[in-house]
Amino acid sequence: MNVFSSLDNLTVRGVPLLLAVCLNGCSTLDYYAHLAGGQLELLRRREPVAAVVADPARDPALRQRLAQAQAARRFASARLGLPDNASYRLYADLGRPYVVWNLFATEEFSVAPVTHCFPIAGCVAYRGFYELGRARGAAALLNRQGLDTFVGGVEAYSTLGWFADPILAGMLRHGDDALAALIFHELAHQRLYVPNDTAFNESFASFVEREGLRQWRASRGLPPPDERRAHRSEQFSRLVLETREQLRQLYASGLPADELRRRKAAEFERLRQRYRALRDVEWQGDRRYDAWVEGPLNNAKLLPFGLYDGWVPAFAEIFRRAGRDWPRFYEQAERLTRLPAAARERRLAELQAGAPPTLATQEDTP
Repeated sequence: MNVFSSLDNLTVRGVPLLLAVCLNGCSTLDYYAHLAGGQLELLRRREPVAAVVADPARDPALRQRLAQAQAARRFASARLGLPDNASYRLYADLGRPYVVWNLFATEEFSVAPVTHCFPIAGCVAYRGFYELGRARGAAALLNRQGLDTFVGGVEAYSTLGWFADPILAGMLRHGDDALAALIFHELAHQRLYVPNDTAFNESFASFVEREGLRQWRASRGLPPPDERRAHRSEQFSRLVLETREQLRQLYASGLPADELRRRKAAEFERLRQRYRALRDVEWQGDRRYDAWVEGPLNNAKLLPFGLYDGWVPAFAEIFRRAGRDWPRFYEQAERLTRLPAAARERRLAELQAGAPPTLATQEDTP
């Protein structure tokens, strides 16, 4: 308990300092004040998981879920080589399903994100808000400027080791496997993070999450995760990414705006039709993506796809070449971070294709 109290004192004092650093180079003061306030609220609501589990007055189901989560948390550090710190050994109930809502935006005839740059995290393809109303308000302002927008809820995020990130009540809405996977994913961000390269960061964390979950289940004598569900997720992602590529080519065609709008709408309708055919035939009526597909579609709604898993096969190849040894895997992944962005992407593409290293990268990359 004293360890967590001391940590809280240090991190709460650090928030205004971090905010001051941000404000020195940022003009949107209200937004950064909102971020600082949201982070402070999260810090204040944390409590040690061990205390919750040991308290007979607390909900038995909550105590059981948190105890299971702590077993996965110990596994993350002991077996997966992830940071051994106070993160995910704390619990916080914010009274809402999501901790933040991310706002994505694009131009009307573009599939490239409007990016935002922050100290430490670098440039990312979204802005986060601790209040849904603020996210929707910001989206409305961008809509008035003619931009496409999408607001999506986020159940957890990593502060990259600056604070002790807690297990949030919203993370408990899913099963034990999903909770363990989320912990592995967020701790992976603390293990390795490259500013200004969202695709690298998310693909790295997604690989650690998936392989970590497989090993976590195996350690308890359970079979691998349901490959059918993962396969359908990959199929749906490919469907969305193919639509995004079609739109990219359309927007580069130089057609008049009215014709672009007509064909844009046709592409989204084609996406819906292709999804329904996949759902009703190959998936035997599995409707898990219905709400997403049947809701409003625009460029911004496509942005999250590819960010989280685009380079996962490349990291799987690194893991294979590292002899499935986690320390060697992290060491080789870190080598990639020393490359310029374009060279790093080329190397990932080589790994994705299973190609041998080029002479230019043989000595400096996995």
